[in-house]
This record gives sequence, C-alpha cells and structure tokens, in this order.
Amino acid sequence: MSSKREHFGTTVTGAGGQKLPFSKAVRAGDYVYVSGQVPFDENGVVVAGGIEIQTHQTMKNVQAALALAGCTLDDVIKVTAWLDDTRDFAAFNRTYDSYFTGDRPARSCVRADMMIDCKVEIEAIAYKPAG
Repeated sequence: MSSKREHFGTTVTGAGGQKLPFSKAVRAGDYVYVSGQVPFDENGVVVAGGIEIQTHQTMKNVQAALALAGCTLDDVIKVTAWLDDTRDFAAFNRTYDSYFTGDRPARSCVRADMMIDCKVEIEAIAYKPAG
C-alpha cells in the first residue's frame, strides 16, 4: 500500500455553517475511509423524521462522500453504525439493507449517545485500487 494519502471534502460544515475539523473521506492507497456521516441536509441541518428518514439521508451522505473519492457503495467492505435508540434497530436494518445488493459489507452497529440531536451516524471503509 502506498503511503500517499488524499483528502476529500476538507471543508466540512455543520449546523449554522460551523466549520468541522475533519475530511469527509481519505484515500490511503487502495482504501477509502469515510468519516461518520449524520443526517444533515445540504444546509447542514438534521432532517426531521424518524429512523428511516434519517437513515436514508445518512446513506445519501455516505454515498456523496464515497463519490468524492471515486467510490460507490459497491466498493464498501466495512460499515460502522451508531444508533441512539436500540428500539430503532429493526427499522434501521430494513432501510440500511435497501442500499446494498449482492454481497454486503461487514458491519458493526451499536447504541451510543450522539454528539448532535440525531438518530444515526454511519462511517464506511471502501476498497478500490488506486488508479
């Protein structure tokens, strides 16, 4: 693996235009690491609604971060998800499952207190040989 790293989406903003101190994605050799994504809309505001709506928005944000590095969900090999309520697990799984066809990535899913007022956060690791 090459030691060269490439950062994508280095100007990340949250609610109220607050600058956030991380890259949306980083390529290190053949691997792409996507920072935890939450259900922010294009204005940096958490979308209103339940776990299904927030999971859809979060997965769209994961897809957008992957695209910055030339990847898609088909390249994802590992996902970590955090839910703020274990009672949302079944609904989260149904929504999450709709984004993956064929072989699914490895995944961890735990309950955690969120840093912002949302129901879900998802990070991903993708494998795609560098051009």
